[in-house]
This record gives sequence, C-alpha cells and structure tokens, in this order.
Amino acid sequence: MKLTRLVGVCEDGDCPTVYATDRGTLAIQGDRVADHELDIPAHETLVEIPVELIRKAVRDNFI
Repeated sequence: MKLTRLVGVCEDGDCPTVYATDRGTLAIQGDRVADHELDIPAHETLVEIPVELIRKAVRDNFI
C-alpha cells in the first residue's frame, strides 16, 4: 500500500498523522486506545488523534 502524508501535527513522523492510500482510503496514525468498552475485531485497532488534525485536513482541502 502506498501512503501519502496529508496532514500531521509534526514533521518527524512520530505524531498523529492522516495519510491517503492508493486504495482511495485514509490511514490514521495516532495513539492506540486500550481503555475502551468496544468489542473491536482482532484485525482492527482504535487510535486517538486530536480533533484539530481533522479540522486542518478539511481546511486545507485534503478530505
């Protein structure tokens, strides 16, 4: 899968980031959320990102 960085909180790649994939989807990098009450399938995970990251992506016309 090819990822294209759309927007992130920092430039070094070690922070919440939104990527576009070559499959027409988004990939999200963030902190793994472990303390939740959801029944998440083993092949999925839940990540947490700042709301401002999505706002910036929308403002910059990435999404």
